[in-house]
Amino acid sequence: MTGATSTPLAGAAGGVPTETDWAAAEALVRALPASARVLLICHVNPDGDALGSMLGFGLGLRQLGVREVQATFPGPPEVPEPLQGLPGLDLLVPADVADLAPDLVICFDAASESRLGELAGRLSSAGPALVLDHHASNPGFGTVNLVDPGAAATSVVAERLLARLGVVVDREIAECLYVALTTDTGSFRFAATTPAVHEMAARLLATGISPGDISRRVFDTRPFGAVRLFGEVLGRARLEPSAAGGRGFVWTFATLDDLARHDQRPYVLEALIDSVRCTAEADVGCVLKQTTSGDWAVSMRSKGAVDVSRVAVALGGGGHTFAAGFTGRGSVDQVVDSIRGQLDAALVSPAN
Repeated sequence: MTGATSTPLAGAAGGVPTETDWAAAEALVRALPASARVLLICHVNPDGDALGSMLGFGLGLRQLGVREVQATFPGPPEVPEPLQGLPGLDLLVPADVADLAPDLVICFDAASESRLGELAGRLSSAGPALVLDHHASNPGFGTVNLVDPGAAATSVVAERLLARLGVVVDREIAECLYVALTTDTGSFRFAATTPAVHEMAARLLATGISPGDISRRVFDTRPFGAVRLFGEVLGRARLEPSAAGGRGFVWTFATLDDLARHDQRPYVLEALIDSVRCTAEADVGCVLKQTTSGDWAVSMRSKGAVDVSRVAVALGGGGHTFAAGFTGRGSVDQVVDSIRGQLDAALVSPAN
């Protein structure tokens, strides 16, 4: 890497990144000397896109000659089992030992500073901050912001920046980015799956990674205890056909006691929303996952009639038009009531 005495800084909140934004992001990285300390951060409870984008980019920085790279995320330093085969896991450090004053902070897939938890303070205690994201609700909290709501995944943004930096995407980087891409496109089933998405997947597959092995590991492997847990939680699902302007609302919840009873870790619940959202009689599907005695991680999905990001933003969260979430506080009934109260205002198409 070549050093620089000054770096052009730019970045606009929201919208599509401009050439100025891309150039500023590229300049931030190119200005790093080999001795620079870089801290990569993704959101709490990282999914495949957050972790895959972060680790893939971290491996790219290593290729560029940056020796001191740490990757971390807020909360317990536990990687979900389906993601434990990702390359680059040696970059990970617990949040409480992450560098307090790195030369550059790069954030991945975090729609807001609050999603960085106890690590949000690094944005002010360190050097400049570069934000890579694809959530439309992202306010642009970095020094430089590459926030592209049209991107199917944060990995799309990461791959483009790596290309601008001249990084050769090898098998390890490709596996990280492919896991990220398949996770956020639902294995290429969601509406964000464009020709460009398939073209990116083709580039990654051309490195020799195995899509079959990756899919089995990430999507199709689940402990038997999780199967039993899913059955119990789905058994308490509730359908409200008149909600959301008559388009329907289906929801369920999982408690900490449920996890303990079936000896499961919280990550297994991330896939539960897919079993709820397929309900034919409901446009909106929702899962409440208890995180503390009075807190719930809420995941929402819509089939197209409701902009669930509007619901999430109104309740302190964020996300995409048809996939969003927030942290709910109180009882199950109180959190569900708060969602129900926002659904009609978030309709994007009238009931038939």
